[in-house]
Amino acid sequence: MKKLYEGKTKDVFELENGNVLLKFKDDCTGKDGVFDPGENTVGLTIEGIGKANLETSVHYFELLKQAGIKTHYVSANVEDATMEVLPATVFGHGLEVICRLVATGSFIRRYGEYIADGTPLEGGYVECTFKNDAKGDPLVTGEGLAALGVMSPELFESMKKQTLAITKIVADDLKSIGLDLWDIKFEFGYNNGEVILIDEIASGNMRVYKGDQIVEPVELTKLILNR
Repeated sequence: MKKLYEGKTKDVFELENGNVLLKFKDDCTGKDGVFDPGENTVGLTIEGIGKANLETSVHYFELLKQAGIKTHYVSANVEDATMEVLPATVFGHGLEVICRLVATGSFIRRYGEYIADGTPLEGGYVECTFKNDAKGDPLVTGEGLAALGVMSPELFESMKKQTLAITKIVADDLKSIGLDLWDIKFEFGYNNGEVILIDEIASGNMRVYKGDQIVEPVELTKLILNR
């Protein structure tokens, strides 16, 4: 297989059938050895998190399929920590979309003078960042994406609508097992003229609490799958 890209938490390969293979790794975003889905660098390695992220992704991609939401997901091999997906073109050089249900993390680091950590953000707050480690994944607005020629306003609205719908499905599923979703990170791509969810819906890409305690990614996967 031809390696197309080496990412922080996954490697990407081209398959002979035209699809793409994602190989999940045991690396997590964070800082100084502390897990933080909002960070833009690998901060720690957690044994088994690659498979945990894959299993969580499969669980939620199947839920989205049942809800009629199109994604790039085709199939997965959990033992090999790999997932086959449809090819999709990323926006710009890569765009991350964060949906925040509670103010915390980098949101508080930016806006803490206006809002207290742990404040609910009613309806969900969607923000986008370019994938650019050297520049700290800079924020960009919908208007900015249009001005830069990265994404039309119509595609942005479709992406935002999908982000809120997908976040609600994940949050409702977690609520059913006594967990609270605080924020979650997605990636979207362009496939056959439409915006679709790509990459993963992983335990390592969401911040989830049980009461007042954050749930670590591997433990979160166990709680999601072993209900």
